[in-house]
Amino acid sequence: MANDYRNDAFEIGVFSFVERVPDPATGRMVSEVQRVQDLLETMELADQVGLDVFGVGEHHRPDFVASAPVVLLAAAAARTKRIRLSTAVTVLSSDDPVRVFQDFATLDLVSEGRAEIMAGRGSFIESFPLFGYDLRDYDALFAEKLELLLKLRESERVTWSGKHRPAMDNLGVYPRPYQQKIPVWIAVGGTPASVVRAATLGLPMALAIIGGLPERFAPFVELYRDSARLAGHDPALLPVSINSHGFIADDSQEAADVYFPSYATMMNRIGRERGWSPITRQHFESARGLRGSDFVGSPDEVIEKILYQYDLFHHQRFLLQLGLGAIAHDKMLRAIELLGTKVAPAVRAEIQRRVEG
Repeated sequence: MANDYRNDAFEIGVFSFVERVPDPATGRMVSEVQRVQDLLETMELADQVGLDVFGVGEHHRPDFVASAPVVLLAAAAARTKRIRLSTAVTVLSSDDPVRVFQDFATLDLVSEGRAEIMAGRGSFIESFPLFGYDLRDYDALFAEKLELLLKLRESERVTWSGKHRPAMDNLGVYPRPYQQKIPVWIAVGGTPASVVRAATLGLPMALAIIGGLPERFAPFVELYRDSARLAGHDPALLPVSINSHGFIADDSQEAADVYFPSYATMMNRIGRERGWSPITRQHFESARGLRGSDFVGSPDEVIEKILYQYDLFHHQRFLLQLGLGAIAHDKMLRAIELLGTKVAPAVRAEIQRRVEG
């Protein structure tokens, strides 16, 4: 079941979890309404400076505002012209695929064909008890609901039965989207079974690299393309996205100094829940080096690092979680401006040169 997605130009975009946490220096926290307004302004700017994609993550926690990302994407659709609007991710396991499809079909109509779904099992578990699901069914829920979502994409009327949702007997699902098929990406965190599932279904893969050496993830991309080929899909028609953390400023030291306090506060907050070791400045500086996982630095450093990873993965898309935690809004706007006007044109031109050469 091919995704029918193809874009011959290398795509660069950003995504946000719409964090709402205290500034580590001042203790100040913006209101929820201000956080949403700031997000919409960044999305509008991302469109204006020529970025390709903006994604909004789904979370159901007090430190994130985006429990209903499609609503935020629809608001952005009315303020933008060309940028593609995606989730990052839709926690499909704890949602109803019919409502997911209807929401995104409506977003697609509002945006005149710019909606995408990035489906995943979710890195947090709050949505499962919230919507009445058992964590023991974590993988089965995702597999079954993905199957139904893809059927809804294929046909206006659907007959389907499964274990975790009432059956459908030749039922119509409306509205239909503006696009012939809304692109569905599978978000993968490094689990081989998830890689194989995306490849076998012929769906694009979004690979999250938020720690460790990126080169260690190259086998996952190879597995994806080999598995797609074995399943009868052309890997050349199945794009791969690399999704990572980062921040950009006019010079390297400024980027690191602005980003690190909020990044460390946010990651250590999550780390205490999961038993991770605290993030140190030394660890952070190593991770933002050329062979590390984080894209924090000047435009030239970020360009070099994207191209370094392109040699590893030959991917078609790069999405940056631009800022993490409580980054000042003016700094975020400048980072988006630099990504769109400095980084993206240079990366696209160099990759095009390499492809043609």
